[in-house]
Amino acid sequence: QVQLVESGGGLVQAGGSLRLSCATSGRAFSRYGMSWFRQAPGKERRFVAAISWNSGNTEYGDSVKGRFTISRDNAKNTVYLQMDSLKPEDTAVYYCAANTNYYLLTRGGVDYWGKGTLVTVSS
Repeated sequence: QVQLVESGGGLVQAGGSLRLSCATSGRAFSRYGMSWFRQAPGKERRFVAAISWNSGNTEYGDSVKGRFTISRDNAKNTVYLQMDSLKPEDTAVYYCAANTNYYLLTRGGVDYWGKGTLVTVSS
């Protein structure tokens, strides 16, 4: 089992920045590809970003490219999402997710989910 706990959400004005963190425990963190998804009110959960086990590969959803950066620190068992130039449409619950298969992870195949952290961007 892998436990994922997100933190760092909150209220921010448009144009501002936030950094989300996802701390993990359980089996070897470095074995897992990690990703972030988000779900806005009344909408489906959507892919935001992913990073492979060794940070050699990253992928982003079209709506966040150039504004968000995913990174990880395997020594701290933590993955991050730096969010810059935030827009009101970025408002959502952000979920951390893990899968040992990076390819499947980027296509929504998730072994483990966190419980989410709320990000609200005011206009």
